[in-house]
Amino acid sequence: MSTPIDAPPHGPMREQSNRLTGPTSIRRVGLIERYMDRLPFAAGDPVISLNEGSTPLILAPRLSERVGAEVHLKYEGLNPTGSFKDRGMTAAVSAAVREGAEAVICASTGNTAASLAAYASRAGIRGVVLVPDGKIAAGKLAQALMHGAQVVALQGNFDEALRLVRQISEVHPIALVNSVNDFRLEGQKTAAFEILEDLDGKLDALCIPVGNAGNITAYWKGFREMLGEGSPDLPRMLGFQAHGANPLVRGEMVPEPETVASAIRIGNPARWEQAMGAMTSSGGLVADCTDEEILDAYRFLAREEGVFCEPASATSVAGLLKHGAGDAQRVVCVLTGHGLKDPQTALDESPPVIPCAPELRALEKILVG
Repeated sequence: MSTPIDAPPHGPMREQSNRLTGPTSIRRVGLIERYMDRLPFAAGDPVISLNEGSTPLILAPRLSERVGAEVHLKYEGLNPTGSFKDRGMTAAVSAAVREGAEAVICASTGNTAASLAAYASRAGIRGVVLVPDGKIAAGKLAQALMHGAQVVALQGNFDEALRLVRQISEVHPIALVNSVNDFRLEGQKTAAFEILEDLDGKLDALCIPVGNAGNITAYWKGFREMLGEGSPDLPRMLGFQAHGANPLVRGEMVPEPETVASAIRIGNPARWEQAMGAMTSSGGLVADCTDEEILDAYRFLAREEGVFCEPASATSVAGLLKHGAGDAQRVVCVLTGHGLKDPQTALDESPPVIPCAPELRALEKILVG
């Protein structure tokens, strides 16, 4: 749950928040205000926020029964733009504005594009995103365009897009806000803080999808900061990739990654070494799942647990079902994005809509035979 903070948000919203008084007033705050003592920001810094974070940790009873452990779902799809990327983006864009940037740029398979576009709009600065041509889910592309970002469809894959935005940010005054930006990790580590707060510091294992590998790196950083380096209470980090985009599992770059889990369709992760360090030092593992296993978990979560996530998110659950979590008794699976990010996959994986004449007998025939 969010902890109320007396200081109002920055900018035009300040006067409005001051008018909300009385015992029934509740003001949700973003990550930077909530965790300022644990983040590289200070009072008076510009804060670009959409009140991200404070996402629910949902007990999954049917999944728990299947794996023989207490399993919770960290549902990051309830962040403002529908993915965990908002945690890192509030920090990266706030830092960019503090440093005088007038534009921000990223390479993206979709979620980072949507988040950058929203936070750039909020900040009143230009947003630019490079996406692999034809490889971005419709929901994510729509978000980026609606928020006013300049979207460039690169005739190449994500890894080529990341190489180009790194190069252009070195020669032009444009702030790069991909997960190579350390402020992204600072924001994303707060999800680990929230999990430990919700579970009273007791967690045996974390299952998480791995694409560019920034998120698993950030969670490990957050756990160590909260529990202490070398603490026996640190959870095992279990990172899962799609079989067609599994460079960490193979131990080598995948030149042409391919998977239905578009958010982790990455063949050369930017945080490769840090991610492997997290899994190795925590006694965890890295493994992969097929697209069929990911889609099975995707459908299971929606139909058995009532939680609709995008396919890449379900990789954490697919990995848990396939590879287990050892003797872990309390497990958290990170669901990185909302299911509406990729509506076409949802439609493809669902039964058809049933036509019906506007008559009672026609409806009875469908419902009761």
